[in-house]
Amino acid sequence: MNLRKKTVKGMSWSFIDVVAKESIVFVIGIILARLLSPEEFGLIGMTSIFMVLSQAIIDSGFGQALIRKKNCTEDDYSTVFVFNIISGLIIYFIFFFTAKYVAIFFNEPKLVPIIRVLSIGILIKALSLIQTIILIKNINFKLQTKISIISSIVSGLIGVTLAVMGFSVWSLVIKTLVGYLLTTILLWLWNDWKLNFTFNWQAFKELFSFGSKLLITVLIKRIYDNIYKIVIGKYFSVTELGYYTRAEQFTNLASKHLTTTVQRVSYPSLATIQDDQSRLRNAYKFLIQHTMAITLFLMGGLFLTAENLILVLIGEKWIKSVIMMKYLCVAGIFFPLRELNLNILKIKGKSDLILKLEIYKKVITVPFIIIGILFGIKVLVIGYVVTSTISYLIDSFYSGREVDYKMWEQMLDISSSLFITAVSIFLITLLKFFLDLTSGYHLIILILLYVLLNITFFEVFKNKSFKYFKSLLIETIKTIHPLQRK
Repeated sequence: MNLRKKTVKGMSWSFIDVVAKESIVFVIGIILARLLSPEEFGLIGMTSIFMVLSQAIIDSGFGQALIRKKNCTEDDYSTVFVFNIISGLIIYFIFFFTAKYVAIFFNEPKLVPIIRVLSIGILIKALSLIQTIILIKNINFKLQTKISIISSIVSGLIGVTLAVMGFSVWSLVIKTLVGYLLTTILLWLWNDWKLNFTFNWQAFKELFSFGSKLLITVLIKRIYDNIYKIVIGKYFSVTELGYYTRAEQFTNLASKHLTTTVQRVSYPSLATIQDDQSRLRNAYKFLIQHTMAITLFLMGGLFLTAENLILVLIGEKWIKSVIMMKYLCVAGIFFPLRELNLNILKIKGKSDLILKLEIYKKVITVPFIIIGILFGIKVLVIGYVVTSTISYLIDSFYSGREVDYKMWEQMLDISSSLFITAVSIFLITLLKFFLDLTSGYHLIILILLYVLLNITFFEVFKNKSFKYFKSLLIETIKTIHPLQRK
């Protein structure tokens, strides 16, 4: 199977994986949001920074280094695995003994047992990294899809059952751990890789020379991505943090999870053509154009229907999430652009440049965070939108130099999709201004109107991304329709 077919197949399974998994998580999340309070979600939000940081340390940039390396040996895999286990144990004990100080920082005594139990997930995830990396390198997302769907359903049902039984925040904790454990068990059962406990110092140094800079970069990014949760939890309230995390979970569906789908397939694929400048540029241009068409369509729809979605799906007690969700939708537009631009720098081996850029960008965000603390949570979230824009401008400038695909060219390539989304939102917002459209069936009407307007404008303006996806859909239907096969 050639690279294009293998990538398309991998992208298809990765898309199915994300859609199926996130649909399950979304439905489970709605049920849990109706059963639990914003405060209970806020408590979990306070612990998220520690989980994402621990995962970044365990990975240590080795994951990206292994994917980028064309010919990995058994010593490479085993060395990273042994390092992960040792790192996981050290991090677990650090979190266990520092949990009480974290609780003091947030003035939330309930966090002590939550952090200590949830930290077990660090050890569980450390066992599964290499299995996942091997599947990604082989662009085998079919198996990952099966595993993630099974673990999402089982852990979700357990979480809902515990919430109904009155386990409160512990239903979320146990749901998370069950998901990690089941995923790890299935990866070991259904993957062919066998551990030999080899630790090769030469392999470690080679991988770490590239991965160490990415580790620091990822740590900075993870702290930044979660700094708003820390600030809200510390300077506002656990309930406000609950509203924020719920708004974030909605917008992540259409931004971060879509980007993850594209990244985990495109990164190993593009890494194989890293020395062919022309092919790399064309592939990069293709990804930017089509990924942003989908992102703009989805984020525009979420922005438009934010109030209806919150009221209909999780109830009026979450209404304060609406304004946060709208701002996060705007910020979310820039997330795929930033990540795809950084991907090019990774592929080109510019881990030192990536680190410098992350430091520069995060220094710029500090004044905006301070202003947010002083003037309120709304200003804080607006600052996040501004810093997301600035981050994209910086990333696109440097990645554009690597593959001769400048920021203004990227904007030109996505201008049609951006214009169509903006006009559709404007026209339907005018309609909402004159009519009260907040009930359940109005949500359906808004979605149908938005989709219809977008399709109409896509056809009228001959949008390239729409033409591509339409032809892909027609081709897929022809291959599975029995009459067409004859």
